[in-house]
Amino acid sequence: MPPTARRRTPCPPPLAGSRQDPAGGRPGTRPKGSVRIRVPATSANLGPAFDCAGLALTCHDVVEFDVLPAGLQVEVTGVGAGELPTDESHLVVRAFRAACAELGWTPPGLRVAAENGIPQGRGMGSSAAAVVAGVLGAWALCPHVEAVDDDAVLRLTTELEGHPDNVAACLLGGATLSWTTDGGARAARLRVHPEVRPVLLVPGATLSTHVARGLLPSTVPHADAAFAAGRAALLVHALTSAPGLLVAATEDRLHQRQRAAGMPQSIALVDRLRGAGHAAVVSGAGPTVLVLVPRDDDVREVGDLTPDGWTVRPLAVDPHGANVLESGREISSR
Repeated sequence: MPPTARRRTPCPPPLAGSRQDPAGGRPGTRPKGSVRIRVPATSANLGPAFDCAGLALTCHDVVEFDVLPAGLQVEVTGVGAGELPTDESHLVVRAFRAACAELGWTPPGLRVAAENGIPQGRGMGSSAAAVVAGVLGAWALCPHVEAVDDDAVLRLTTELEGHPDNVAACLLGGATLSWTTDGGARAARLRVHPEVRPVLLVPGATLSTHVARGLLPSTVPHADAAFAAGRAALLVHALTSAPGLLVAATEDRLHQRQRAAGMPQSIALVDRLRGAGHAAVVSGAGPTVLVLVPRDDDVREVGDLTPDGWTVRPLAVDPHGANVLESGREISSR
């Protein structure tokens, strides 16, 4: 297939041992001092709910952790192999170390093997997935921890990531609303209507979150803030009960147009899709475009409207979030 052709990537099958495949592996099936974590991709903002809404998707990274007698070994396969660091600077390792410091435990040595399926630098929550995997890996391996504490994990992952929208969805699954308090980050999980189907349109180009945030103005007009508040409230209703309202509910005035200089092709595609009646938004900081569709026919039309050079990925909402797939000791993953 020529590199400029559109590609449709199917939803991958459930992994053995996940909540989607309960007949697979279970805690206690791996050697002592070993754990395997699966973390989903996420899409944040969903249009108007800037920095507070997230959606977990059926595209995953799987990370194995093994306690060694000494040293550090980092292996990366899949997306980012040969590009991501394989030392202490790897984000999974940094998150693991931060969680170990929080727990008061230091393993003598560590092996991390990351099998990456989440595209990097595309607005699909790859950094949030790495942070959640690292923190959960430490929690699952720490010998004096009896169960994973979602509240504590959310607080720490938010501190490491800088905002809670992606990490909340990655950790809890489904759609999430997140906010911060004096005591740290909090999140509420929404049950997504079964007719809501996410389609990701992934370009070849990347855009860092840091650069994308730098394009935002320091203030916004009061009318735009009020508009966003109303649309964000409508978004909750549309996601959970009324998918027919998703086009109206995903309209944004806070951040997408303001970032057009950094991803003009993405904004043009959002405009084209919305003009055709589809609930299209920039996924997170971009440049990937997320479309929420109710029917298979809509998936085909979205693909037809997508330019050459973009990958069309029809996915599903991951209702489970991060999972401890296999562990060398009994531990509750929730």
